[in-house]
Amino acid sequence: MNSWFTVKVKYTKQLEDGTFKRVSEPYLVAAMTFTDAEARIYEELGSLIRGEFIVTGIARTDVHDIFHYDDADVWYKCKISFESQADGGEEGAKAKKVSQNFLVSAHSVKDAYERLKESLGSLMIDFMIPAITVSPIIDIFPFGDEGEDRAAVELEKQLKKEVAEHKLGTKTVFSAPGSDEDEEDSIIDDQFGEEE
Repeated sequence: MNSWFTVKVKYTKQLEDGTFKRVSEPYLVAAMTFTDAEARIYEELGSLIRGEFIVTGIARTDVHDIFHYDDADVWYKCKISFESQADGGEEGAKAKKVSQNFLVSAHSVKDAYERLKESLGSLMIDFMIPAITVSPIIDIFPFGDEGEDRAAVELEKQLKKEVAEHKLGTKTVFSAPGSDEDEEDSIIDDQFGEEE
């Protein structure tokens, strides 16, 4: 199961005025484990950050969903709350209050509120939005574009590689008689066959 992790990275950043400053910035990464989150952040930021950087902290982050709009770079953390029915939906059972966190890219708190309402408009429950705050998140690194399970894809690649190495590494090739791979053996067999 995939989770979201906030990964804090420390590095030397060149500011707009040309000066350099040591900064610590948080990034949100989709990963399966803490180790996977660390490996992914090194992979993602390796080409983006000049020079060395270090991971100073990794924490599991509770985010239900993320709504990204291309026209905004600021992330807003939006908390919604709603009441869910007790188990079994029994009459007289006490409703349970549930809270969920969402991230929305927007230009302002008002814009984030409107975008969240629009994104959650198809929900069949009544919900409230008790809090919207600016998130310090610099960037978000989800899994592939279609939400593919990265670990499964990596495992499949590794297995294919091992199978290919096993077959080709020992040069065990099975081919039909008369094919290019079997040509030398065929000549030898034919020579022995002719002499006898």
